[in-house]
Amino acid sequence: QVQLVESGGGLVQAGGSLRLSCAASGIIFSVATMGWYRQGPGEQRELVASITDGGVTNYKDSVKGRFTVSRDNAKNTVYLQMNDLKPEDTAVYYCRARTYAIYWGQGTQVTVSS
Repeated sequence: QVQLVESGGGLVQAGGSLRLSCAASGIIFSVATMGWYRQGPGEQRELVASITDGGVTNYKDSVKGRFTVSRDNAKNTVYLQMNDLKPEDTAVYYCRARTYAIYWGQGTQVTVSS
């Protein structure tokens, strides 16, 4: 059974930082492309950042220079370091794993106050 468990969300003031973690089980993590998505109120889910099995990263334009995605294959965990957070970053953040199928975590709320 595949499980993706996110943690690290919370309430932070604008300009602050958070680090999200996503622990994976039930998949061969080292060959998975991992992604972080977010969904704000009344909005569609959108890609924030992704990292391939080879470590190639991709970012949404509005988070470039502020967010960093990384992975630890020994711990089956992907991270999203978020710095200089803005109110518009407020959303539920989801972890996604892509191997031969796509799997989603349950999401973690990030709220940035102005």
